[in-house]
Amino acid sequence: MLFKEPRRAITYLDGQWVEGNPSIMGPFTHGAWMGQVAWDGARAFRRLAPDLDLHCARVLRSAETLGLAPRMTAAALTDLAWDGIEQFPADAELYIRPVIYAEDGFITPDPATTRVVMSVLDAPMPHDRRHTACLSTTRRPAPEMAVTDAKCAAQYTNIARAAREARARGFDTAVVLDPWGNVAELATANIFLVKDGRVSTPAPNGTFLVGITRTRTIGLLRDAGVPVDEATIPFDALQQADEIFACGTFAKIVPIVRVESRDLQPGPVTARARALYFAWAETCGRK
Repeated sequence: MLFKEPRRAITYLDGQWVEGNPSIMGPFTHGAWMGQVAWDGARAFRRLAPDLDLHCARVLRSAETLGLAPRMTAAALTDLAWDGIEQFPADAELYIRPVIYAEDGFITPDPATTRVVMSVLDAPMPHDRRHTACLSTTRRPAPEMAVTDAKCAAQYTNIARAAREARARGFDTAVVLDPWGNVAELATANIFLVKDGRVSTPAPNGTFLVGITRTRTIGLLRDAGVPVDEATIPFDALQQADEIFACGTFAKIVPIVRVESRDLQPGPVTARARALYFAWAETCGRK
């Protein structure tokens, strides 16, 4: 698991890379006490960084949604991430995490005090990982109830509640519904199901973040001739599925082998989606 063991980490802070986990916030820092922190996570392995540019662009959009004003382009942030990646061995498996917040502000941030911090850390890929999932009592909020169109720290109090509930019940993750009772996502990843060779995933409805890896996986499957539907999915559909898999940045594509009391086996479509993704990732070195 991420952060469970002491591993090498570097952070770009105030114009230089420093080792370890430096302190970046004090008790009066707006990002600390108001929780308005934009962040993103990208992956690098063997000097490949799939969709790193898209992750860097998204964190800047998320920051702007929160009222922050990062004075940095997505291209510059991507180059900075590559500079960090290249300070590790060529075979390293890494997690890249830009964080953006304001130093000052009362309730709303003072955009002029926006800071951008970039961390790169050793984080082995969870190869051959399988997940179990239960139905959460927590739901994703509607767009008018929370900031659902940004990847930000504030979202993760709700996500953490679903994850804690799942782990207390002995599951790895949770299936989280939207406000109308349909499947939105897993606690920390998007969800796909397979029935009779056809793939389905919840249609974007403003209640959950449309993942970068999710979008990439849909495109790769469709290009390979696999039908993929974005649709409204009731929880009962998971109980009828032939395969279910999680899709996210940290673990990429992982089979779900149990939903509540129903056991499943990793299937051929899940394996194909994973193979397509990692074959495409081989093209994602630094340009």
